[in-house]
Amino acid sequence: MTESLHQTLRIAQGRHVSPDQGACVVELASMLAGEPFSDHPRSVCPVIAGFLRNYNDLLPDAERGELYPYASLVVGTAASRGVRARRARRLAEWADRTPSRGRFARSQVRLRTWDMITLPVAEAALRMDPQRRRIAVAVLLEELAAMGRPAVATGADESTIPSRPAAPVGPT
Repeated sequence: MTESLHQTLRIAQGRHVSPDQGACVVELASMLAGEPFSDHPRSVCPVIAGFLRNYNDLLPDAERGELYPYASLVVGTAASRGVRARRARRLAEWADRTPSRGRFARSQVRLRTWDMITLPVAEAALRMDPQRRRIAVAVLLEELAAMGRPAVATGADESTIPSRPAAPVGPT
């Protein structure tokens, strides 16, 4: 196995024995974190990992490419019990606001610790229009990842912060 395997890895449904068979998005996160290959990495919050495992497994094969950025986003999200509870509440709120158009068959997915909360959220996401879902899930995961992370000190006072973002650097 090469060190750059995470750059060519295929994200696939289910749990995998090794990255040679592909990986779910959470297994990819374990690789990026430098941990043993696992769908339960220590550096990823179990609530977020539960949602991503379920979402990964329910997402159609052709759409799994949208998961790659989430692997790096969730590395380092492991947090206290209080933060996990806040994340679980946020997931439940999010799912309650998602329009209901039927249910996915839960018997197709093996339930784990957080799945009683995270599986219905993944199902709610999959009921959305794919374009709207991609944006909504990205925003949700960014919000969940930010919970429990300390604010970054910039060393700048408010008067030195630009009122709008700087122009992008590099080719356009």
